[in-house]
Amino acid sequence: MIIQTADFVISSSKFEKLPLPTKPEYAFVGRSNVGKSSLINMICNRKGLAKTSAKPGKTITINHFNINDSWYLVDLPGYGYARRSREARMQWQKLMEQYLHGRKNLVCTFILVDSRIEPQASDLQMMEWMAIMELPFVIVFTKTDKLGSTRLDQMVSAYKKKLLQQWEELPEIILSSSELGRGREEILSFVETHNDLFGKLTQVQ
Repeated sequence: MIIQTADFVISSSKFEKLPLPTKPEYAFVGRSNVGKSSLINMICNRKGLAKTSAKPGKTITINHFNINDSWYLVDLPGYGYARRSREARMQWQKLMEQYLHGRKNLVCTFILVDSRIEPQASDLQMMEWMAIMELPFVIVFTKTDKLGSTRLDQMVSAYKKKLLQQWEELPEIILSSSELGRGREEILSFVETHNDLFGKLTQVQ
């Protein structure tokens, strides 16, 4: 897939303010500082398209980007920020549940995890909730350029082992690096394939 246009659409703090669900969309979510903005910019080949908040964990909004005028890339607010108040955490949880469970045109969610860090409870809880709700997701390991190949294999294996304690089957896994452009083709290929399926399902309905 060639990204020809990537335009910011809207930043929403309420579910009812989201754009009309007329295009397939793919959400990106992860712990604060996982490298989500850098990954989105790399995927779209647009520097500064997704911006890091000056106050991480403070602003809870869903950001929509219109890609090629054919699908939405959605930047979800980060979780796991230590200084976020209980009220803010509850606000995040409510908005995420509304979005992930209620957004009819959401095709898949990419859950980003830092490849340098051992499996975190917040990431595992997020994946478990997605699995319980039967919501499709892909795990994207970020910052893989920061590790040697042996160490990276060890970290990915540790995640797989942890997940297989609960699940019989693993979700798709993509290794990424915003610095090297790694994972871009895999993500865009995934989107392209599922856009085609979305279009066929829409025609049937």
